[in-house]
Amino acid sequence: MAVTSTTAQISPVPGGKLDTPPGKPAQSGGGGGEAGKADDTEAGKADDAEGKAAGGDDRTSKDSKDKDSKDKDSKDKDSKDKDSKDKDSKDKDSKDKDSKDKDSKDKAAGDDQPAKPADPFAAFAPAPEVVPGRIRRIGRGVGRRLVHEWTLAGLGALALAVLMTWPTLRYPRHTLPQDYWDPALQAWQVAWSGHILLTKPAQLWQSNAFFPETWTFAFSDTLLGYAPAGMIGQGPEAAILRYNILFVLAHALAVLGAYALVRQLGAGRIGAAVAGIGFAYAPWLLGQAGHLHVLSNGGIPLALAMLARGHGWSLRHGYRPERRRSGWAFAGWLVAAWQLSLGFGIGLVFAYVMGLIAVVVLLSWLVRRILRRPGQWFGFRLLLADFWGGAIFAATGALLAIPYFKVAELHPHARRTAEELRNYSPPPGGFLTAPPESLIWGDLHEPVRAGLPGLPETTLLPGYVLFALALAGLLFSVWTVRQRLLLLAAVLVTGVLAMGSRFFGGTWTYLPLFEHLPGWDGLRTPGRLMIWVTLLLGVLAAGSVGAFAERARQISAAERVPPRPGPFLRLVTLLPIVLVLAEGLNTTPHPVVPVQPASMRVANGPILVLPSDQKTDQHVMLWSTSRFQDTVNGGSGFTPNRLAEVRQATANFPDQASIDFLRNMGVRTVIVLRDRVAGTPLQATVDLPVDTLGISREDVGETVVYRL
Repeated sequence: MAVTSTTAQISPVPGGKLDTPPGKPAQSGGGGGEAGKADDTEAGKADDAEGKAAGGDDRTSKDSKDKDSKDKDSKDKDSKDKDSKDKDSKDKDSKDKDSKDKDSKDKAAGDDQPAKPADPFAAFAPAPEVVPGRIRRIGRGVGRRLVHEWTLAGLGALALAVLMTWPTLRYPRHTLPQDYWDPALQAWQVAWSGHILLTKPAQLWQSNAFFPETWTFAFSDTLLGYAPAGMIGQGPEAAILRYNILFVLAHALAVLGAYALVRQLGAGRIGAAVAGIGFAYAPWLLGQAGHLHVLSNGGIPLALAMLARGHGWSLRHGYRPERRRSGWAFAGWLVAAWQLSLGFGIGLVFAYVMGLIAVVVLLSWLVRRILRRPGQWFGFRLLLADFWGGAIFAATGALLAIPYFKVAELHPHARRTAEELRNYSPPPGGFLTAPPESLIWGDLHEPVRAGLPGLPETTLLPGYVLFALALAGLLFSVWTVRQRLLLLAAVLVTGVLAMGSRFFGGTWTYLPLFEHLPGWDGLRTPGRLMIWVTLLLGVLAAGSVGAFAERARQISAAERVPPRPGPFLRLVTLLPIVLVLAEGLNTTPHPVVPVQPASMRVANGPILVLPSDQKTDQHVMLWSTSRFQDTVNGGSGFTPNRLAEVRQATANFPDQASIDFLRNMGVRTVIVLRDRVAGTPLQATVDLPVDTLGISREDVGETVVYRL
């Protein structure tokens, strides 16, 4: 069947594309669309007719069509996969080409421009941390400790002690601070304890002085805690050097101990520095420069600080159980025991204070248990530390007290009397009077000192700056109002006790303690209780200085990050330290100690050196440190009856009566000091012949040696 159709006009376009849209037949003008539609219908019918006429099996035709359709689909799929692979290959080639073009352009640009540095942020992973070696780790650890607060505080206290006690270390083997009487005695004490503990420890209390008395090492405060230092060196020069070093270290320990206590209580660094300096360099202590056992008070605040730290307690923050450290508590008890071993002059009061604190703590604990309040004050380890530490402290006190009770039994006249106590009790004006060694107030207070008894024990000025800062601390402080009032009450109580029998006769204050508490009758100088007054004033002063420093930081907080005082405020906060230091400046003399006579190095004991008196005998004790021969001479807080008899019996030596008296005592050698006989009967008898007396006489340097 012939099929006729109208062919549409097709216009060629550039690139071989047609103007006719894809999927649509080209149209001709004038109704060609309907004719084409009719032709398609007729053609379809003709095709069907021809298919039927072809006769074949419909099933075969269908199978053939299905097979052709599958083959076609397979070919189409292969064609699509191939086209897809070709497309991917082309895309890859295109990207490679673009990348090569870009590299070529960058290379061309790099020929004209300098190379750019590598981007430090190109790598996302951090650089591996370098593990320091052992030497570097040790160096870092040492460095951290060198800049630690306590290291800096210790070094600062030591440097300050050298400066404030200068010229103590200028000629440390030949001079002593203030005078060469009591310091010579104390230099001998340290030397004796070190010597005897290395040779015959059982003879500790039977010293070589005051022959033939017993328990003679307990005639004065012993400074036994310094015995390890006494084991180094021998002879008078070593003893003087040792004393001067301990003198400087005692001041450093006082600063560090008070600083540690106030820091533990909760004050800031500047306030603690003011308290430490005020405690160690208070003007009244300048009058005690010849009494090392009084200046050696730094163990008191240090022990209290360590015990407070061990029990997790501070004045500002209260009790914090999580901060308990049993090791610190035990160490605090050991420091307290060491402080007690330096002597009962200030150690006895310290022992009673420690007992009072223990009683208050135990009562508070019992009250809390009765009221069933929450919180645990003592862990098992802390309880053990307190038990053993307290036992060591109590045992130390008991063992040290035995020789003193023996001395009191053998020498009942050594007990202090109420009249002697009154002579050393300061009036109220004594708290405002400085000793003559004070650089600022010494000359100004000379007229006032002329009316005071018992100098230097009654010039008790703790410092006007310390007074002012403590008064300010009552109004403006880091401590609470309740704490300030308690501190004020403690200051008043200790101040009244320091007045001895001057406060309304002491009937209800010092005298009951003097008459009833064991050992208290041996304290003839109540003014030494100023140690506690000064420490309490320092705590009050630290509160006001700390509050001012905190206020300065708050003022600067809006301008500085982190908040800290500006230069002007920083200088102002340091002003209290400067003022307290200024009041501690001194004019303490440092006289040259008399040289040891050559005869003291060769004479055999027992020895008597004439003339004998309290001051000369203290030099004799120092001179005996070369060989520690037994000597009749001795100086202490009292004079034994036998020594007084010896001085009276040998007033006209050498005569037969004095020679017989000394032979009966067992004395073998008598040394007369020519430079000290002026004004004594010995001046007329020292050159007399001794041929008829059965003794020998020999001139050795500036001395005359008699062998009995």
